[in-house]
Amino acid sequence: MAHKSIADIEKIWLNVDGLKKLSDRVIGIGPFGLGLDAALTWVPVAGTVYTVGVGVWLLIQAVRARADAGTLVRMAGYLGVDAVTGEVPVAGDLVDTFFPGHLLAAKALQKHIETTHWVEDSATAARASGAHERHVAAMRADRRLKRVIYLHD
Repeated sequence: MAHKSIADIEKIWLNVDGLKKLSDRVIGIGPFGLGLDAALTWVPVAGTVYTVGVGVWLLIQAVRARADAGTLVRMAGYLGVDAVTGEVPVAGDLVDTFFPGHLLAAKALQKHIETTHWVEDSATAARASGAHERHVAAMRADRRLKRVIYLHD
């Protein structure tokens, strides 16, 4: 699904932010946090359904935000560990309680969004108008930015 505006990307960022708090940080205990994922890991089937469902949703959001392969692999790794550990009786549930897989995957996606220069245009139109060079220059001028993504491609 092609996005037409930066507002679509901002909405993804905000939705992911809300989910990471709900899933892994409802209660903060110093550097640790507990959320719905930690509570549901102790409920057979429900914990797995929640963990996998949220993981798939996060990956779909990453695809919608045109995350690069490295981000997708990193997210899948965090989500895979989160899902697999919860399947090991007791010890795995204990690890899953404190492993913030959804939070780490969400942060990886948010970092991708924050390090992208988003343009509400197509690459073809930007090149034809000469704006592409300005977008690349703007990206290079900001050390945080790593890529230019055209939302109308």
